[in-house]
Amino acid sequence: MSRETACPLDCYDACSIVVDEKGKLRGNKEHPYTGGYLCPHLNHYDKHPRIMEPRYKGEAITMDEAVDILSKKLRACTPSNVLHYRGSGNFGMMQQVSDHFFASYGATLTKGSLCDGAGEAGLIEGRGKNYALSPEQIDKAEVVIVWGRNPHVTNSHILPFLKDKQIIVIDPVRTRMAEQADLFLQIRPHGDLQLAMMLSRFIMIEGLEDTEFLEEFAEEYEDFYELTQTIRIKAALEEIDLTLGDIGNVLEIIRGKRVVILAGVGVQKYRNGADVIRAIDAVGVLLGLHGKKGCGVSFLGSSLEGIETPFDVKAKRLPKATVDFSAYELVFIQGANPLNQLPDTGRVIERLKSVDEVVYFGLYENETSQRADLVIPAKTFLEKSDIRTSYGHDALAKMPKMMEAVGGISEYELSARLCRDLSIELKDEAFYLEHFASFGEQRDGIVKVQGRDPIPYAEGFETDDDQFLFLEEIDLDADMENDMFLVTAKSPKSLNSQFTNEPYVHVHPQTGFLDSQQLRIISDTGSVELTARHDVRVRQDCLLIYSGTPGVNYLTPAKLSYEGENAIYQDNKVKVEIC
Repeated sequence: MSRETACPLDCYDACSIVVDEKGKLRGNKEHPYTGGYLCPHLNHYDKHPRIMEPRYKGEAITMDEAVDILSKKLRACTPSNVLHYRGSGNFGMMQQVSDHFFASYGATLTKGSLCDGAGEAGLIEGRGKNYALSPEQIDKAEVVIVWGRNPHVTNSHILPFLKDKQIIVIDPVRTRMAEQADLFLQIRPHGDLQLAMMLSRFIMIEGLEDTEFLEEFAEEYEDFYELTQTIRIKAALEEIDLTLGDIGNVLEIIRGKRVVILAGVGVQKYRNGADVIRAIDAVGVLLGLHGKKGCGVSFLGSSLEGIETPFDVKAKRLPKATVDFSAYELVFIQGANPLNQLPDTGRVIERLKSVDEVVYFGLYENETSQRADLVIPAKTFLEKSDIRTSYGHDALAKMPKMMEAVGGISEYELSARLCRDLSIELKDEAFYLEHFASFGEQRDGIVKVQGRDPIPYAEGFETDDDQFLFLEEIDLDADMENDMFLVTAKSPKSLNSQFTNEPYVHVHPQTGFLDSQQLRIISDTGSVELTARHDVRVRQDCLLIYSGTPGVNYLTPAKLSYEGENAIYQDNKVKVEIC
């Protein structure tokens, strides 16, 4: 007999899964978002070998021995000398139980984001809160602008909702969606802020603004229009490699239409990433897209919006992207691979070397597990109970245990053992699962998070006076001329460092580099050697290296975005040498 669960992966889709009596995973045909199919990661989920037994200092041990070692180490440490670093390898809400243990114990935890913190900060500054735009509203649009987002790779279950729409794609890479688009603008990286400001300016010039909406919910729009006039149009167009005709084509397509803008994380991987998303959001505000059917600006919504955590997670926290491991005696790493994913890998490796005890808790071998002193294997999502929401829609999905574990320990089981050993209070697992489930309500044929408005911002924005707050100043101090841009997009074969990674750098044939040639890519923070792959989808002034490619983050700076405490993977330029 088949049973239902949900995908745990860090993805917009949060797919509903049917598990048959043989343990085969299939897409849930009855779910309005999954549509009966699964992505390649889930279709081959059981093909990726996992860690099956714990080890300490390279020697295999039992699970009891592993937990005892960890308990003894924690009792011997001063809590302030312990760091808990948790990633999003599993997106279930029960992952927070380890935060509860470490916060109660007195350890330091992390905050901020490696992916989307700058963009979310920008939305919150403008709107007050960041609400997701549902697929149902996207489905009602007439025009969809896909801006720095690659749905075929990162959000494939949104594709049916884009059918029969006019599509505009803005991206430095000619994605599959760009090939199908009615209009494709192959913008130069770091040019999104200037483009958004120019679109806003010409929306006002052409009289496309929704004056009634602006007078009610964005009354400072005329001051913002004055700010857009500080952009020198000719110089800006030359810098971002577009034409005035491109601007006109966008305006012609969106004129009088229901428009949705789907903005991806690629546009905000810069120090001023919050301003970029806020400027893109302002385009939607001027057009009056918020609070209306079939309209809106969609980034990543807050998956925990409207949900209260039952865990005690108050603790000292440091920004994840720039954390200094060397300041700690014991580092507990959960569901993450910082030796691949953190910026400035050389710095991370050197600082992790000075840590007395590195503990890795996860499913797969990776750069971090191979350097850990204590390795504790986790259970898969099929071997434990959990519950999850999504940052791409409002569904709330239960993830009941589907099968007995063949190895590993769950987050709750490990935390319960540690809480018992260190005399920290923790309720039964069922209490927490029921708590999270209580935030769901049956709506539109599925369980959704209760209280979320199907059409967000219909009564105004979540600021003190319901008004949208426009940018008041902008920083365009970016190097648009020298060296090459680094683009770190998501790979179709991996999810960050999970699953299948490739050792390639994608270059346009007209760069002069030969296909299969070994290239050394150099930045201010380090270098990496990769094999060249000719790729006509990439601009000639860009290098495309997929996120998760071994060594790519030797190239990226250990700096934070100005707002949102986000990593800034695309902020610096790179040079290329032939090896």
